[in-house]
Amino acid sequence: MFFVLALFVFAMAALYGWWTNVAPHEQTGHRGVEWIGVVALILSGLLLTMIGSALWLISRRIEPRPEDRPEAEIHEGAGDLGFFSPGSYWPIGIALSAAIACLGLAFDQWWLVAVGLISVLVATCGLMFEYYTGTRRGAEH
Repeated sequence: MFFVLALFVFAMAALYGWWTNVAPHEQTGHRGVEWIGVVALILSGLLLTMIGSALWLISRRIEPRPEDRPEAEIHEGAGDLGFFSPGSYWPIGIALSAAIACLGLAFDQWWLVAVGLISVLVATCGLMFEYYTGTRRGAEH
């Protein structure tokens, strides 16, 4: 699906570039490619291609899950589905830190942007390592 969307975005970039080159500008009457839009569409297509490639490479390495196979039996999907955090306060910290950084950006206070971004990094690390127990945890038992 990402590759199809990427092809569509690339086609729209070509069409947009052609259209802005052919159609005169309303106010100035000049003709020429509007490069900001073309580059934005090309970069969007490259991002979609990157995501599609990553998902395609990952899908080649893992086996299909039982729910993806039509001939699968019900008992194949039984068991643990994974670990789900019952509740974490770290996302609130990330959101508040991002809000502080955005406020600093809005009011042109670069020190506040720096404090907000550092706080985002700290809160993100807290979220990532919330349930980390160490690499030698199994040897203690």
